[in-house]
Amino acid sequence: MSSSLRPVPSRWRRAASIVLAAGWTCPETATPPSRPPPAEGFRLLLLQRSPHQGFMPGAHVFPGGVLDAADRSADWLGLFAPHHGPPGFGLGPAPLSRAAFPSLPDTGDSNADNTGALPEDVAFRICAVREAFEEAGVLLLRPRTSPPGPAPRPGLALEPPPGLAAWRARVRRDPRHFLRLCAHLDCTPDIWALHNWSAWLTPFHRSATRRFDTAFFLCCLREPPPVYPDLAEVVGYQWSSPSETTESFLSKEIWLAPPQFYEVRRLANFASFSDLHKFCLGRALEGLERWLPIILLTADGMVHLLPGDELYLEDSDFLENLMSTEKKTEEIMKEGKQFHRIVIHNRHLYDIHVTVQSKHKHVYPKNSVVSKSHL
Repeated sequence: MSSSLRPVPSRWRRAASIVLAAGWTCPETATPPSRPPPAEGFRLLLLQRSPHQGFMPGAHVFPGGVLDAADRSADWLGLFAPHHGPPGFGLGPAPLSRAAFPSLPDTGDSNADNTGALPEDVAFRICAVREAFEEAGVLLLRPRTSPPGPAPRPGLALEPPPGLAAWRARVRRDPRHFLRLCAHLDCTPDIWALHNWSAWLTPFHRSATRRFDTAFFLCCLREPPPVYPDLAEVVGYQWSSPSETTESFLSKEIWLAPPQFYEVRRLANFASFSDLHKFCLGRALEGLERWLPIILLTADGMVHLLPGDELYLEDSDFLENLMSTEKKTEEIMKEGKQFHRIVIHNRHLYDIHVTVQSKHKHVYPKNSVVSKSHL
């Protein structure tokens, strides 16, 4: 196998994404109204990015975006007081950090204020909540007078305030307005409803111009809130269960990037909404696994290698490298035994192969291999 070195190092931007899972026992809130509840008992919010976006145009994604200096501003301290504040903000002990590899160079994030007063786990949650409002009009806020700590059961999104469009326009122009909106509503971002889920680094690819270090959180809501796409960055949305999302992807109705497909398949492990919520509460202190996929180009396809796979190399050279081989994907698969990889056959056909054990009380997807009739 060989590698292809990129001459100019990537610039990284830190970001946060939120997987919104909503219970779905009351079909009258669904679209269309006659849609039956899914077998899993919950659906995920997927936003369709505008085809004019420079990064993942037209993709269906979870709400999220780049960390801004306003998300870690010391001005938030006054809003969280007196019930919540440093060092833990009611989130409990800080989760353990996982996986020293890779160590990134400068993130290149000119918007991040590294001297900000808020700890990272708070700032990233504020970022995710703000982006859910900007992109989807969903307000994950909590009254300032609420008791400290996480709620024992899934919560509800706040009803959209009068003048939603005007507030969103202000926040999009200047993220500092999100704090002003929260103060106006006498609420704080519901950081306690966001559970650590995963963290993904954008893999190197010759055509990639943007790379992100993204923390993924999961939030369980008792029922789906109204969604109002901003019609700029986001042009549509859908609520879909993991099985429905997989079918929509395979039938080419939607497109998912490999990390989103992986997370959807990971969520397919849960047979009920209550199981998912209990799982999130049970691993609250376990922290994140932070993964840099390494891309292996084969003679007839592409494989995203993940930590634990026998071909995965914890080598900083692969921050800016591809692996390549003259062998076909099928040959590579026959030769191996220890797998943690996503096989990319084409834009709408991925296989997930996992034979390694999950870590830190998390779950990995079950093997998800499409029949040869789809190839």
